[in-house]
Amino acid sequence: MQIKPRQHLLDIWRAVARHSFDDGKFQWRDGDGLSSVADAERLLCLLYPATEVPAFRLDQPDTTERDMLRALESVGTRLEIPPNLISALTQFMRTHTGPDDSPTFAGGHYFKTADPSVPLTHEQAQLGVVDSYSMSVTLCLATLGFLKVYETTTGRPEVHRAIAELREATSTRLTAAMISLLRSFTVNVFDAESEQGRRLIDLLGQRRQSDRAVLQQFSRGFRQLRATIIESLTRGIEVDESIRDESQLFECGWAWGIVRDAPKVTDFPGQPDGIADRVPYVYFTVVALDGIQDLFSERTLTLGLLDADQQRLAEALRLRWELSQQYWSTVARFGGERWPLEDLPWQTTGLRLESEYFSLTVAAILVHDLLRRRATDDDLTRTVAIMERLADRGRITSRMTFRDPAVGLHLPGVLMPLAGSERSGGPLQWRMTDYSAQLLKRTVQLAALSRNIDAQDRLLRLAEQIFEHLWKRRIEEGEGTGLWDDLSIVYPDVRNGPRMSWSITERVIECLVAARGLYEQQPIRSPELAQLAREMLNEATHLFGKEQLQAAVGTDGSRSRAMRSIESRLDHARRLLDERPATAFALALPVLQELDTLAQARSAAAQEV
Repeated sequence: MQIKPRQHLLDIWRAVARHSFDDGKFQWRDGDGLSSVADAERLLCLLYPATEVPAFRLDQPDTTERDMLRALESVGTRLEIPPNLISALTQFMRTHTGPDDSPTFAGGHYFKTADPSVPLTHEQAQLGVVDSYSMSVTLCLATLGFLKVYETTTGRPEVHRAIAELREATSTRLTAAMISLLRSFTVNVFDAESEQGRRLIDLLGQRRQSDRAVLQQFSRGFRQLRATIIESLTRGIEVDESIRDESQLFECGWAWGIVRDAPKVTDFPGQPDGIADRVPYVYFTVVALDGIQDLFSERTLTLGLLDADQQRLAEALRLRWELSQQYWSTVARFGGERWPLEDLPWQTTGLRLESEYFSLTVAAILVHDLLRRRATDDDLTRTVAIMERLADRGRITSRMTFRDPAVGLHLPGVLMPLAGSERSGGPLQWRMTDYSAQLLKRTVQLAALSRNIDAQDRLLRLAEQIFEHLWKRRIEEGEGTGLWDDLSIVYPDVRNGPRMSWSITERVIECLVAARGLYEQQPIRSPELAQLAREMLNEATHLFGKEQLQAAVGTDGSRSRAMRSIESRLDHARRLLDERPATAFALALPVLQELDTLAQARSAAAQEV
């Protein structure tokens, strides 16, 4: 199934609008409004394409295209859509603001109790989580950009007042989310002889090297990163002084929430005490990286969406962003012959868990790092193979067997205990069910990165297979028709019926926006085809010059028009030669055929004479 970003985004917009708006008014339905994560994901289904894809812009009503208006007819008319979106966003900001007027980042029903028979308490549901911090960064930046453009197009006083109120609330929430992300970052230092140390050594050495050899390689490979972390002690990163000892191992990244005893970052009000253990989670690290990179996007910088305090917070987050990417990317590719990431499934060191989902999250960080630096062909080729294996093991591109345990990756999903959550009154867990959507997102990102024709072709084929799998899982009737998720369509063994998942729906939106960016790029240039096209154009140019010698003495008007057409097509082909050699080749071929036809006609005419 070919990915068609415009068509598929419109289909999803139509379903989201139908589900969420009634006569232009935003509707909180059953199960909604209980989680700031789910609510942010829901709004981003509309706002993310509207701010990232020029053709989907809604902040300039006069330029909104007709198919967009048809898809969003439940939201309102051309002039009503922006104010109605502002109203929905204002509801979100008010709903997720505490009694002290500070933003709240409740995980809500996304939290699961370790004992299913024990209900989630109100206090536990109100706990903040990195997913909410990161999603809020993306939502707030999209909102601020939307408001900045839209306010220049309307003169209605009541709309300007609504814009001012929403901008203030959004900026406050953005600052709070950035501070919470800073307070959720952690560096965990541990001894090589500890249980966690032995697990990390086993992971890195893959039981092929001695512990001593692995320790020496770790010391050398992470010496520079360790020095950067030590230097960062003066820049607000809390870390045990034992990290200065090169015999100590360490991990860095994001905990599931604000870590216990995390210091206040600024005098910004409403910074709750943290309860999370200082245990970096690779899953929450990926989530944080996705949100933080939006702080440095071209749109954020061009529109000047951050104030001075937020710019300082962004720089502090950038440091942690780079540290985490370097650490996990190095761990994933540690050693020489075989990467630890290639040894599926990934085993976490702190929580003693293993799953293909964790392999996918580590691969996602590797993709982040490959996007940041210039990836080698070897890095790219090996990462493509990992993505293909993950798709196979998740039964996305292969046949499901009877009672296949791989279905558990999708439903009930991968459960992850939240270390330190027991301080809230009982241990909590976090469930990840978006395996297919995450795999598609990273595959599309890799395809956009690749400059290797073979690798990109494999990635595009894989992306189309994953997308087809996901598209079949849309809910076909009832609540959430046209949205996700109904696993029973592709996995008949699943007995559960359709369930609304804003998480998966929003991830699919992200994938389609990323696919649009991929198609906006110039196609990969083939050096071999470019040389062949150049040789063809050289021959065609020479034959054209020869034909002109004959055409100069002719008076036939049709022949003159044919020569002008040939000259125009040759000029066009030459302009395309460097960027699109295949197109230049295709243009040169009929020119050569036409020139040969002219030569044969002239020869036949000469023989008759």
